[in-house]
Amino acid sequence: MNYWLMKSEPNEFGIDDLFNRPHQTEPWDGVRNYQARNMMRDQMKIGDLAFFYHSNCDIPGIVGIMKISREGYPDHFAFDPDDKHFDPKSSPENPRWFMVDVQFVKKLSRTIPLQELKQYPAELEDLALIRRGNRLSIMPVSKAQWDFILGLE
Repeated sequence: MNYWLMKSEPNEFGIDDLFNRPHQTEPWDGVRNYQARNMMRDQMKIGDLAFFYHSNCDIPGIVGIMKISREGYPDHFAFDPDDKHFDPKSSPENPRWFMVDVQFVKKLSRTIPLQELKQYPAELEDLALIRRGNRLSIMPVSKAQWDFILGLE
């Protein structure tokens, strides 16, 4: 099993939105970064777990856990000229962008803020989230990092 951290702005799509979706499942669409796309397309597997991270908000941090319920498939929103994620260079025959489906697992008892995570440089030294300048919306998390972060809850 792999572990991930996936960022979303709560005013766009937050943990409560996922909880309230039918079957508590939603496509994780709109990713327009090649490195993040490659992880969704090539590495994420059904059953993998991911931290749901609220970004670009008053207190950015980890707010819940979700699991991958469908492996990477073409992001069809890229084909729709009326969608904000439209990409004229992407087509059904040659898709440029991919998405996965995620399913709600649980909401954490508290938000684990980014500022708190930064207080553990030794335990989380390889966690991309706390590296200066990291802007990826999807990143791998090691089993040791996953366990440590859950222990902070």
